[in-house]
Amino acid sequence: MEYSSVVGLVLAAGKGTRMKSDIPKVLHEVFFSPMIHHVLDTLEPIFLGKNIVVTGHQHQLVEQALRGYSISFVHQPQQLGTGHAVLACENELRLHKGPVLILCGDTPLIRTETLREFLRIHVESASKLTVMTTSVGEPANYGRIVSDANGNIVKIVEEKDATPEEKEISEINAGIYCVDAQFLLGALHRVGTDNMQGEVYLTDIVAIATGDGVHVHKFICRDSEEVLGVNSRRELAHAHSVLQRRYLTVLMESGVTLIQPETITVQKSVTIGKDSQIHPNTSLTGGCTIGSGVRIDSFVKIDECTIGDCVHVCSFSYLQQANIPSWSTVAPYTMDVKML
Repeated sequence: MEYSSVVGLVLAAGKGTRMKSDIPKVLHEVFFSPMIHHVLDTLEPIFLGKNIVVTGHQHQLVEQALRGYSISFVHQPQQLGTGHAVLACENELRLHKGPVLILCGDTPLIRTETLREFLRIHVESASKLTVMTTSVGEPANYGRIVSDANGNIVKIVEEKDATPEEKEISEINAGIYCVDAQFLLGALHRVGTDNMQGEVYLTDIVAIATGDGVHVHKFICRDSEEVLGVNSRRELAHAHSVLQRRYLTVLMESGVTLIQPETITVQKSVTIGKDSQIHPNTSLTGGCTIGSGVRIDSFVKIDECTIGDCVHVCSFSYLQQANIPSWSTVAPYTMDVKML
């Protein structure tokens, strides 16, 4: 299905106070890339008509980090909430007659397949507003989905504005929306700032829709891990682990043996041939090409190397920008590093 009529809108203006960092939150690296790169890489295969990134805090750094992407930037000088961030794009959206896919730049775990299915359901149902939700065991810090007796969304309540009863709700807002552009702008102009943070909440468009008799569709993401945002160093580490685990699974399914994979680091830019065996506590980074039938023993670091077929790299070796021919043996404690 083609989605050229859809505009993608990635919110990336926040400072990320809980990160306790001078670096913009979306530029913190997860699995070797800024987290917003993962979001944009996820959008790319869907081929939306246009992608817009809203920047704010240290916007020059964010925009510089995204120079390789085909996107437009909108600067939000003051960060007055998610709704305010979307309103900053009013000039870009005013003439748009189709849907807008809104998501945050701090959700690096979202999958392309999930977004594609989300868009399909929104388009096929001719919905004005579809909200992605999920259920978690510990919903603290997330907006709660308040539903009626039939399970239909009534409103979204932010954590700081929730009553004790609402805080017990385990269904949370994933922060991903698909919404008709004209309805979106009209609703946002009706959103106030009567909340604990004095901000324009994007989530308030849900209550406006239901108040107007507009049915709000719900898309439940079964894998809650996909939509959890990264707001702290602990969550940063967790996201890295998830993305690393996903790629190690791809390698194992392609015929690579990984012994104690939880101890192995392999960057996504590394390719490994079938019947290769990687032992614990190894690190393969950069644009490495590892052949078939290779054995890499424990405590080895390989960066930006080409390793031929049936090579044996013995323990405690460090190879950087090396070219190892097929059927070679790299002795233990070998250091072949190109000096900078």
